[in-house]
Amino acid sequence: MTKLFLILHVLAAILAVGPVAVAASMFPKVLRDALAGPGDAAPVTTLRTLHRICRVYAGAAIAVVVFGFLTASSMGVLGSAWLITSIVLTFVAAVILILLVLPRQETALEAVAGAKAVAAGAGAGAGGGGGDVAVAAGDATATAGDAGEADGAGAADSATDSAVVVKLDARTSAQLAMFTGVFNLLWATVTVLMIVRPGSTTGG
Repeated sequence: MTKLFLILHVLAAILAVGPVAVAASMFPKVLRDALAGPGDAAPVTTLRTLHRICRVYAGAAIAVVVFGFLTASSMGVLGSAWLITSIVLTFVAAVILILLVLPRQETALEAVAGAKAVAAGAGAGAGGGGGDVAVAAGDATATAGDAGEADGAGAADSATDSAVVVKLDARTSAQLAMFTGVFNLLWATVTVLMIVRPGSTTGG
């Protein structure tokens, strides 16, 4: 049973933790692309997909812990220092993912979607404003002037809102890159400990 548990443990780590590590690492780069083009829908769609991968596979990663404990129990190494260290590092990595990475991804998604909506609204407002001005010009020049001023004020407000969103996302992107790097480093350390098993009499 030990070999079966070990195989399942390794497969779960590859299939569950691997996608989270890759998707979380890609998220900050795609976020910067989304900031560069607020009106582009492609980066926003990609961000949603990456965030969904992180959330779904983070839940599936529970299997890694379950099979890990079953494997350690079968091997009789539950009290080993290397295993306890691995458990602590795994817990820290999980906390970083759940409390620091995923919430910031969600915040970034909302901000980028908001920037996209602002850009779309500004474009629609500009198009609609042009039509209103054309109609008003046939009736009264003063009405057209008022409409132009209103459109200009609306565009200024939209630009201000967009600038605020971009500023928020820029900070979030840097934080995401940092926390994701720490998460990946912790998992890499756990992997090394699982292979080397320092001080263990069952090590290779």
